[in-house]
Amino acid sequence: MRVSKGFNVAIVGATGAVGNEFLRLFDERNFPVGNLKLLASERSVGKTSIYKGETYTVEEAKPESFKGVDFAFFSAGASRSKALAPSALDAGAYVIDNSSAFRMDPNVPLVIPEVNPHAMTPATKLIAVPNCTAIILLVAVNPLRELGKIERIVVSTYQSASGGGAKVMDELLSETADALGSKDEGRGTRDKVLPHPYAFNLFSHNTPINEHGYNEEEWKVIQESRKILEMPNLRINVTCIRVPVVRAHSESITIEFEGEAPSEARIRECLATAPGVKLVDDRETNTFPMPITASGQGDVLVGRIRKDLSHPSAISMFVAGDQLLKGAALNAVQIAEYLLSIGQPIAVEQYV
Repeated sequence: MRVSKGFNVAIVGATGAVGNEFLRLFDERNFPVGNLKLLASERSVGKTSIYKGETYTVEEAKPESFKGVDFAFFSAGASRSKALAPSALDAGAYVIDNSSAFRMDPNVPLVIPEVNPHAMTPATKLIAVPNCTAIILLVAVNPLRELGKIERIVVSTYQSASGGGAKVMDELLSETADALGSKDEGRGTRDKVLPHPYAFNLFSHNTPINEHGYNEEEWKVIQESRKILEMPNLRINVTCIRVPVVRAHSESITIEFEGEAPSEARIRECLATAPGVKLVDDRETNTFPMPITASGQGDVLVGRIRKDLSHPSAISMFVAGDQLLKGAALNAVQIAEYLLSIGQPIAVEQYV
């Protein structure tokens, strides 16, 4: 670890796709990192990453790894979070967890800073980052609550390989190269991660189906949206599909309001000034949100705004958002920034 003015920061899952984004975001957003610990599983020990010109070596994530850590960003899966987050909390760290481990715990706030920052206080030590699909959905939908009561949401998703992590991204690229007859012998995973062909294909999200016929991803979006919006009886129907896109999720959304739906003009005006939203809605050039343009952006792109002609109370729109950024790492960093803004948990000066 390097010592400088700032906070002691640990990344659990530092070698994954989201872990890499944390390092870039800390630099880009000038997050006050002093000491930095990169933590991962035993198989990643010894790997290195560069941060602000310095080389950091990955250490094994253990219960004793969090001594003196102020902020612990977890992105290593639910089982690792359940095993190690208590130790980080006991060590005094603020734990911001990207996994599903604590999302539906009634005592743990599930936070999108643009939507429900009020769920956090300076005393909040454990904060859960929502499912990436739910984040992208609600950043786009929440501003419209100013225009009327939302009665129902219907969403179909087009989810990229990045949602499955680096191995799934690699599998898509490898299968695509094979299908085009240009196999790169240096690329590819030894064992298949997904149950179906991925290149030039799409399929229902590769998570287990519950007794209601919904897969795990769909169920997460339903339950988490209700918790975040504080609307436990929200009527919401979700269909999640994996598509052969490397990065950034897209969603087709229909929103039903109580009474007549707001006009397209009011919706555009509302979204044009909404935090975390970028309006991309040019009918003349047929330019709307796309994953290729959403990739690398922190904002959720929103467009295809139109009245649902089959229902007087409904409007439809199409959105795209970077799953690794706003859907994961960026949302986590914004949570930490918000905690600092409402009353710094620790005085930066003590780390000079």
